[in-house]
Amino acid sequence: MFNKNNFCNSRFRWVVIAIGITAACASGQHKTNIAPAVTDKNALASIEIFEDIAIQKHSSGKILVFIPGLNSGKETFTETCNALAKNYQCLLIQLPGFASLTPRKDRSVFLQSARDSLIKYLRKSSNNDITLIGHSLGGTLSLMIALQAPELIDRLVIIDALPFYPAIQNPALTAELVRPQAEQMRQAMNRQSAADYEKNAANYLQGMSNKPENLPRLLEWSKTSDRATTTQAMYELMTTDLRENIAAIKQPTLVLGAWAAYKPFGATKDSTMAIYQTQYAKLQGVNIFLSDTSFHFLTWDDNDWVIRQLQQFLSSTAQQQ
Repeated sequence: MFNKNNFCNSRFRWVVIAIGITAACASGQHKTNIAPAVTDKNALASIEIFEDIAIQKHSSGKILVFIPGLNSGKETFTETCNALAKNYQCLLIQLPGFASLTPRKDRSVFLQSARDSLIKYLRKSSNNDITLIGHSLGGTLSLMIALQAPELIDRLVIIDALPFYPAIQNPALTAELVRPQAEQMRQAMNRQSAADYEKNAANYLQGMSNKPENLPRLLEWSKTSDRATTTQAMYELMTTDLRENIAAIKQPTLVLGAWAAYKPFGATKDSTMAIYQTQYAKLQGVNIFLSDTSFHFLTWDDNDWVIRQLQQFLSSTAQQQ
């Protein structure tokens, strides 16, 4: 049976890592002052704020839209964008309330409002040949955009994200069964002190990247993310089940996953692949590949592999069209 205590013990810790939640059982601090959305003066001209979402444009050509995960900044994809910018236009997205970006006034809905804003932006900016590349929560959001506005999207790349996270351990779980526990978790996260958050976040973030030099950046993102936004986004991730809905997605889809961080909890590459295959079973023609070495942030830990997978996918699907 799914319950909060089980979810927060070590047996379920790799589920937390897979979601990309910095401290699911002990969450972030209350914030009163949030840093400005744009801090890089050299990039001011290239960053646009649209309905509280930051969009940074690079180069020109066919559009790749990069959507980062929970509490994450657009820098999740900087190196990936740099490697592809010669042939594509990169749109690096940063979602409101995360990593110093000012949150929306209305924090009662996160995923749906972000989905609708991004669809509106893409409709006004371009009408064809858009590839969504989403990491973690950004992967969930990419699936939602493709379902809501299929005419806008040509391809999907989902990086370490699943259609329904709680079902990692138990495929029989439903959103309704999880909802009470997700609400309890949200309330506990909102009550957590800043001191306890920082202590626990440092522990959980160890499993996000296999490169220790990335930990300070992840800690800073966590500390500068708006608590109410984070808890709402997490609640929605826990209660959003897209396993059946994705049958409607017809665009070529590439899924890239990681498993190495989960070894201490008994996971193997084969067992992790089985989870991905089960969750994406209804998505016809999906291609799933797992990195052998990466933790959750694949674009930092195994970026050369990610880039090769992206280039091959973009090239092969372009030939099909």
